[in-house]
Amino acid sequence: MKILKGITVLIFMATCSLSAQEISNHALGLRLGDSDGFGAEISYQKSLTRYTRAEFDLGWRDSRNFNAFKIAGLHQWVRPIEGDFQWYYGVGGGLGSVDFPGDDGGLFVFAAGDIGIEYNFDIPLILSLDFRPELGVVGYDGFSDNFDFDIGLGIRYQF
Repeated sequence: MKILKGITVLIFMATCSLSAQEISNHALGLRLGDSDGFGAEISYQKSLTRYTRAEFDLGWRDSRNFNAFKIAGLHQWVRPIEGDFQWYYGVGGGLGSVDFPGDDGGLFVFAAGDIGIEYNFDIPLILSLDFRPELGVVGYDGFSDNFDFDIGLGIRYQF
């Protein structure tokens, strides 16, 4: 009976390890998005545990009406879907600065959520598509107490 239990535990552990992908230790790349103007972010991800990671983004936005930059930090949980597909969700926040022609603009602080899907290629490359809603917390009056949708396409090199 003990042998049968031991074999069952071994099969269960082998199945779990085959279906669960480990996230890369580091990933560096770009996140391109459209949130009130085209923008790009330099994006860095660092694994924290087998299923969690931290993401840090330094980005800028440009439109006819304003220029802005922002720094964001997110804690993400990564879950396998099937094959090389994974989905993730997370929370975080950041700060930024906006400048309007003929107006001062100002600094702002925001809270953010994140949900997305990614594909890990056999080469060290990840493609992702995510949705990051942002809520202005304090700072510049045009952004605080304002809700913003940020959709981004990411491409990152894993190492």
